[in-house]
Amino acid sequence: MYRIRFHGRGGQGMKTASRILGSAFFEAGYEVQDAPRYGAERRGAPIFAYVRAAREPINERGIIQRPDLVIVADDTLVAVPAAGVLAGVSARSVLLINSRDAAEVWRHRLNIDGPIVTLPVNTGVEDRAELPWIGASCAGAAARLVGVLPRQALVHAIETELGGLGDDVVGHNLENALAAWELMAPQYGLASEGGEPRAQEYQRPDWADLAFETARISAPTIYAAANSVEVRTGLWRTLRPVIDYSRCNRCWWVCSTFCPDGAISVDKDGQPRIDYDHCKGCMVCVAQCPPHAIAAVPEHQAQAEEAQPADIPGDPP
Repeated sequence: MYRIRFHGRGGQGMKTASRILGSAFFEAGYEVQDAPRYGAERRGAPIFAYVRAAREPINERGIIQRPDLVIVADDTLVAVPAAGVLAGVSARSVLLINSRDAAEVWRHRLNIDGPIVTLPVNTGVEDRAELPWIGASCAGAAARLVGVLPRQALVHAIETELGGLGDDVVGHNLENALAAWELMAPQYGLASEGGEPRAQEYQRPDWADLAFETARISAPTIYAAANSVEVRTGLWRTLRPVIDYSRCNRCWWVCSTFCPDGAISVDKDGQPRIDYDHCKGCMVCVAQCPPHAIAAVPEHQAQAEEAQPADIPGDPP
């Protein structure tokens, strides 16, 4: 099975690249998966997409942990840990980087033994957000590196995936994809299929073992049994529910029942009372109150009002 990851930034066409390559594999008679994975869905944010292709039905799911080929559309992502460009890369993984720098420069920077190939299609482009047609270029390069896809399958995949965008868009993408295809001719077939992972190859996570002190030393006494009342979760609150008793219908069971922390009780007159020491401010009661007698007040405002001295009868206003 071929396991391929595309890494780029939002707006550079990595989702499109994975769809083009996946369609090309399908044209060649392969079973295919292709899907994008987003972080922050905005232009310029790191994104990756992956493609699986095999002659047999594909039972793997989820992101690719051990890639055979990694394509990096924007070389600034290599140094970003959250982008995960090098995640799972082994000595047999092929790393294709769109960069002005030579492959040996990247080998020295990354200190990895696997094959590294550069795709210098961004020459003269200063703003990475303006990289022209880079997704199609990455797909064309990847199609050549796997060495099992005919040129016509790549052409038909681009025409199929981008046909609805007009002849001009299709033409520009074809031109760039085929230019990358030709550029990768010396590395034809460099990326090979990876086998099925074996149970013997499983590696346990490298956990950090921390010595645990006895509970008498490390555990606060408020976590002992029967004293959860001492855990004042009301300190988390940013909004405070405040009851307007002039509007309260005394339906007693609604707010007290829906409160997830049991912080609302009902007195003998049927009026709800809020335990602010343990009310987290989730505002469920505000949403559930039928007569809308409970309002959400900013906590800092409520505390300021509490701090004001109460009016004394007979004093001038």
